[in-house]
Amino acid sequence: MTKHRPPGVFRRTAGAMAAGALALAGALALPPTPAQADTTAKGDVIANLWEWNWGSIAAECTDVLGPAGYGAVQVAPPAESLKQPSYYWWDAYQPYSYNLNSRFGTAAKFASMVSACHAAGVKVYTDAVINHTAAQTGTGYNGTTITNKYDTPEWDRADYHDSSSCPTSDLTIQDYSNLTQVQNCELLGLPDLKTGTDTVRTGIADFLNSQLALGVDGFRVDAAKHIPETDLAAIESKLTNTTSGSAPYVFQEIYPGSTPQPSDYYASGDVLDFTYASRLKSAFQGNASDLESLPSSGILPAANSVSFVTNHDTERNGLHMSYKDGDTYKLANLFQLAYKWSTPTVYASWQWTQSDQAPPNSSGFVTNTDCAGGSWYCLDRDTAVVGMVAWHNAVDTAAVSDWQTKSSSVIGFGRGGAGFFALNNGSSSATYTFTTGMADGTYRNVIDGGATTVTVSGGSASLTIPAKSAIAFYNSSYTCTVGCDDTGGGGSTSTVTATFNEYAPTSSGTNVYVVGSTSALGGWDTSKAIQLSSSGYPVWSGAVSVPINTSFEFKFIKKDSSGNVTWESNANRTASAGTSALTVNSSWNVATANATDVTFDVNATTDWGTNVYVVGSLPSLGSWNTSDAIPLSSASYPTWSKPVIVPKSTSFEYKYVKKDGSGNVTWESGTNRSYTTGSSSGYTTSDTWK
Repeated sequence: MTKHRPPGVFRRTAGAMAAGALALAGALALPPTPAQADTTAKGDVIANLWEWNWGSIAAECTDVLGPAGYGAVQVAPPAESLKQPSYYWWDAYQPYSYNLNSRFGTAAKFASMVSACHAAGVKVYTDAVINHTAAQTGTGYNGTTITNKYDTPEWDRADYHDSSSCPTSDLTIQDYSNLTQVQNCELLGLPDLKTGTDTVRTGIADFLNSQLALGVDGFRVDAAKHIPETDLAAIESKLTNTTSGSAPYVFQEIYPGSTPQPSDYYASGDVLDFTYASRLKSAFQGNASDLESLPSSGILPAANSVSFVTNHDTERNGLHMSYKDGDTYKLANLFQLAYKWSTPTVYASWQWTQSDQAPPNSSGFVTNTDCAGGSWYCLDRDTAVVGMVAWHNAVDTAAVSDWQTKSSSVIGFGRGGAGFFALNNGSSSATYTFTTGMADGTYRNVIDGGATTVTVSGGSASLTIPAKSAIAFYNSSYTCTVGCDDTGGGGSTSTVTATFNEYAPTSSGTNVYVVGSTSALGGWDTSKAIQLSSSGYPVWSGAVSVPINTSFEFKFIKKDSSGNVTWESNANRTASAGTSALTVNSSWNVATANATDVTFDVNATTDWGTNVYVVGSLPSLGSWNTSDAIPLSSASYPTWSKPVIVPKSTSFEYKYVKKDGSGNVTWESGTNRSYTTGSSSGYTTSDTWK
């Protein structure tokens, strides 16, 4: 007999997946016609904040995603799930009940997160695990105990497929080319719900409707290929509208395989395009010039798909790129945002050394995301990515035009005169003249937050593109958001870009801002201070448009997660803006008048994944704490380089260290190096690793 299922109180789980295991995928269709993201409208970019907790997502919506122009945020499965001592990431895919008290926060915090994101203009899509429940017995994050995987608070044995519908002896999928096994047998031992019955369809719809009632706007449904499309259509017919009155948006993960095919599910919603991500990996690890033939390379139709560069499964099993690919990975994301195709996603999650590794947690409960602490990789707030989200929104529906292939590593293309984008996937800078299709004038480069400009004359521009980077500009106002400038149009301007770089180590949850005497810097109102990006931590950076020919005062402040403000202790800093961009390099509590800069250059060869840092006796050099060591740039490899702000007329000691992908530190040999600054500026070392 089927158990009573109160609306919104359901449980679900997903099986343990070892490194490289088959990714689970799914989708849910919408009543009465397929729901698709509106790629013709601004703000369709999805930030996939994978396995962030609810409080951190709420803050990111408010502080980053909303101001940057993201359209939506994709979040982890919100249901209660398996809690085991090893705390693997895939525990979240073994739901124990449909209760919304989970490892990511309470049901109240989930609802608060949705409200905060909506207030910031950001929609919320949850990861819906509806094909199965948990393969492993035990206790969940809300205290639910399961001793028989076919006996959960919401389901009993009659609600699952059995030997009458699955032909294998152990009920697991043994042949992924056999459609009956794929859709009626157990994926990795996960009890497979009998979605062909109205009881199960209603129970699943009730669970999803409980989220829609809280304001959720749509779903990325897990394991879609393991559910017949007709079952998904039946479930979607039971869904309510969102609180805004529209049908929920659904996109489906159809993991690559011989059967079923993505096209089988277009009637149920959009489909995540694994081939798109594979083609980007091939191009960016091979010839970027291959991107010109992307539309004919087997990727899914734009009208039916959602694109991505990587996801939580494929970054671990090697199918696609990951943050471990460094600037090449970021460049692929910039291209995705520039190229006119399907709905793009930007993936931001934690850094890992083991494929099963859980996100940073306390007894399994995911702790707050700390983008500056080295454990998380917050690509969504990177200055270049934020700039390209604005660029993507500004060029809107304009078609790709003026495609130019300058080399196997350098390409450029326009978007019908609305914007132009060029990338360099090579190991050294490259200079070429491009036909832009843009009106003559001077434009801000959104990749560096407007710190540099591009001049178009006669429709052409000579661009020097840094290695593993890009240049992008567009023909409309560039709204200041996170670590970026606030103008982007052509022609003359009454403002110039002031780029602020502040060396400031911080504790978890604390961010650095600049505030000053001009309205562009908040008029000394700390609630209007400009948040700086931590992408180059411990150097915090951001660009702001300030009036030309104007002197102003400013200081840096720190704000913790509770909103408490700490001012730096030195006197107000001063700067003067002329008619060209200016850069201000500072260090926390070191007065500008007493500061100078030393560029640390060291020749050091490294293995792949290992980087070089400088650390020393000064606070601005980390005070010998290797966790606060200054990361050096490998742009001129094997020379690693970066300027650091230090006091004038000061002697100090320093050494170089190497850190591998696991965080292991190797000090160079020999005694400490020493250096003494004078009263001028622009000092440079010339060192060799020893």
